[in-house]
Amino acid sequence: MASSGTPPPRRRGDVPGDMAAAIEAAVRRRAPWRDQWTTIFAVLRANPLTLIGSIIVALIVLTGLLVYLVPLVTGLLGHPWTVIPYSITIPSGATYLPPSATHLFGTDAAGRDVFSRVLAAVPVDLSIGLSITLFALAVGGALGLVAGFWDTPGTLGGVTSAAILRITDIFLAFPSLVLALAIASVLGRGFTVALFAIAATWWPFYVRLVRGEVLAVKGAPYIVAARAAGLSDRRILSRHVIRNILEPLVVYYTLDVGSVLITFSTITFLGIGLPPGTAEWGSMISAYRFDLAFDAWPTLFTGLAVFITVLAFSLLGDGMRDILDPRSRRALAVTSASVAEPPPRGTTV
Repeated sequence: MASSGTPPPRRRGDVPGDMAAAIEAAVRRRAPWRDQWTTIFAVLRANPLTLIGSIIVALIVLTGLLVYLVPLVTGLLGHPWTVIPYSITIPSGATYLPPSATHLFGTDAAGRDVFSRVLAAVPVDLSIGLSITLFALAVGGALGLVAGFWDTPGTLGGVTSAAILRITDIFLAFPSLVLALAIASVLGRGFTVALFAIAATWWPFYVRLVRGEVLAVKGAPYIVAARAAGLSDRRILSRHVIRNILEPLVVYYTLDVGSVLITFSTITFLGIGLPPGTAEWGSMISAYRFDLAFDAWPTLFTGLAVFITVLAFSLLGDGMRDILDPRSRRALAVTSASVAEPPPRGTTV
């Protein structure tokens, strides 16, 4: 009989204590991630529109990456190749052809394949929507943090906050599209001018949004406790304030991509942004509108591309609110689980 101080002999298949502890710790570390993904999938299953929007956005982003990266990578290897079936500048067939297996969206007045031109415009419009919205979020978010966190009357922060808010009010006094058109008209036509015009009018919305969220968070008990503990303003901003305002910012950013895309398409439709013949959705609709009496397919499919993209980002942004909000996430996850599990036999519904 073994003494009480001697560990029992280890049998084949037993796991050493230190290894078992390491495995348990690893499982414990992985469990929250698995729980998070399971909850997200449950939310998507409970909200089909969010799932549809997520899938469409993923397909659009993947298409844009393939259209842009495949020629770039294959060109570096010496054999350029593209996923676009036809050239976007060289006529591929007869003019005004209806949709068919050869030309999915038909051909335009110049005999160019409309489907190829719509695909070629995906990385252009998508990058514009994402980049301008990101710029507005960065500039407006930084100004909103300053205007909200250091908004103390009688101090330098209070004067700075008042100046930021007054400049923001001046920009918000004009409709963003009208102001962007005015700036683009003054500076001249061109792609860079159109980008600058939209970026210069889009940041004030984020100033108001971020400032309101910061003011709501700044008076929370954990902020007061952090100040009492001696934490600096920089540490409070990075560890407490910014983390607690990310949810509305992500939701608003996702919803705002579609708005930027519509605004840029409107500017290019009016002929201010890009030269005629460029593979961009707004410019294409502007060029195809003269052919509506002869062939409506190019205008219809190009406008449908804009509509589907904006709708997909709107559905995704609406679903991000449910995914990021803990209360909505738990409620939808419980609803999805109750729907997925059938009632036991013998019970009446």
